[in-house]
Amino acid sequence: MSGDLSRLAMTVLHPGYEGTSVPDWLRRALGEGLGGVVLFARNVINAQLVRHLRAENPDTVVAIDEEGGAVTRLEVLAGSSFPGNRALGVVDDVTLTERVGRQIGRMLGELDITLNYAPDADVNSNPANPVIGIRSFGPTPDLVSRHTVAYVNGVQGAGVATCAKHFPGHGDTVTDSHLALPTVHASREVLFARDLPPFRAAIAAGVRSIMSGHLLVPALDPSMPATLSRTAMTELLRGELGFDGMLVTDAIEMQAVAAMFAPGEIAVRALSAGVDAICVGLATEESLHAMRDTIVAAVRAGELPEERLAEAAARVLALSRWYGAQAALRDKARGDVDEGVGLEAARAALTTSGTARLDRAPLVVEVNTRFSKAVDPLTPTGITAALTSLLPNTARLQLEPMGDLPDLAADGRPVVLVVHDAARYDWVRSTVAKALAVRPDVIVVDTGVPAPPGGAVHVATHGISRVSAQAAAEWLTQ
Repeated sequence: MSGDLSRLAMTVLHPGYEGTSVPDWLRRALGEGLGGVVLFARNVINAQLVRHLRAENPDTVVAIDEEGGAVTRLEVLAGSSFPGNRALGVVDDVTLTERVGRQIGRMLGELDITLNYAPDADVNSNPANPVIGIRSFGPTPDLVSRHTVAYVNGVQGAGVATCAKHFPGHGDTVTDSHLALPTVHASREVLFARDLPPFRAAIAAGVRSIMSGHLLVPALDPSMPATLSRTAMTELLRGELGFDGMLVTDAIEMQAVAAMFAPGEIAVRALSAGVDAICVGLATEESLHAMRDTIVAAVRAGELPEERLAEAAARVLALSRWYGAQAALRDKARGDVDEGVGLEAARAALTTSGTARLDRAPLVVEVNTRFSKAVDPLTPTGITAALTSLLPNTARLQLEPMGDLPDLAADGRPVVLVVHDAARYDWVRSTVAKALAVRPDVIVVDTGVPAPPGGAVHVATHGISRVSAQAAAEWLTQ
């Protein structure tokens, strides 16, 4: 009994780990039935690493966040080969989105990765949203639903499972759930009309997994975040929407829930609410065993029904079996290389105004650009790197947040002002206005959700990726 309970508890735990090789404690845990492992850029992911994980437990669910655009684990150094969801929504060609999804699935399938924590199915209805933004296909439920289905079909058609997130919808928030608990102030009617349609569509399309959002949604549950709410996870998602696949939490060390309870209690509460897998962004042997033991103790104390734990573990194993049955699809996708689709999508997503072109090396002023934390800040990336490859001697200046502009009037070079999410930030729009006041010829490039264009030339990429930067640089120099 205790051994069975322990194994069930291990099956529902899906941790990440530190380091570039599989630690001994993780190997042992996999041998004890650990149900999943979450891979991050810090792990330096390759096929050999995944083989080492599967050698200990062939059935483990190997998961990764590979959305494309701003969120990539496999291409973190150079930037993603795919422009991201908002760019795909701007193009609004579901065939193109499915092609992109298929190539992401092909890339993951070649590494033998079970599950992609994507697509982001949130409707970015609040322009002030600090964490979703360009990760969403857009601001309307119909648009997001269409492209969520296309992405799911693309990735799963290549034999890799997908995960629609962050249920019941993280789009109408002004708080980052990594830092605190966001509240969605919407009626049940608004939730059903605006936030839930993409999840309904994903379920109808056969999405294999859904990720819960650490969100307080008073219209559903006034006291508990959705991840820990039986009303949201079981009554709504299972009951009303009819989802029967694997339900996984967002990372439980995020402050939205970590500030409320200890990890073991979060796991027990989430399982009780109806979740099947507990995503732990970074675990140690001690923390993993502590969560396992807390789950086992909760079952023995009657706080968590053993049947509920067994059901959760069964859903994890069902996802693993589904992946195992898709080998033929992965083999077919391996030969279906559509190498240029990411750049094709990035080019199609560009929104431009003006006609000026760069014919010599510019000064690139980066106002509030976002880059991977894995890259040395002194290493040119993004728009600067893309322009440098086309115009050698391109110069770069990074402003501190809310920092003062250099004397652009005295600089004879063309000036490219790179901003991110100008629609969200008053100070960014003010910086752009100041630059244009002294240099009306300044070229503005926005890599996020843009403000209305100003100045002679404005380029919106609608995404942070290598191909988005390349598409913008090509347009500016052609």
